[in-house]
Amino acid sequence: MADDSTTTITATFETREAADLAVEHLVQQHGISRPDIFIQSASNRNSAGAAPSGGDASHGGGARQDAPLEGEIVVSADIASSQVAAVRRSLGDAGALRVSQR
Repeated sequence: MADDSTTTITATFETREAADLAVEHLVQQHGISRPDIFIQSASNRNSAGAAPSGGDASHGGGARQDAPLEGEIVVSADIASSQVAAVRRSLGDAGALRVSQR
């Protein structure tokens, strides 16, 4: 009998760019449906991450100062328990600061 139980995996990222990369890994490498992936600020404040990235970092005059850099970004998804090890590796490769599961 196959184990079809699910686990919620959560990863914290310093930048929105890293969180977006993690989502792409989850979708493309692990076949997780986008509606099953959630992205939110780690705090109650609107945030684009804790550090400039992407367009905020490559602005012509240096890093933009108007981005809401109010904290880390959290990505979570419900995955098959059999995917936990591979998904943890992918999230780490994408730059996760912390990965947990429940």
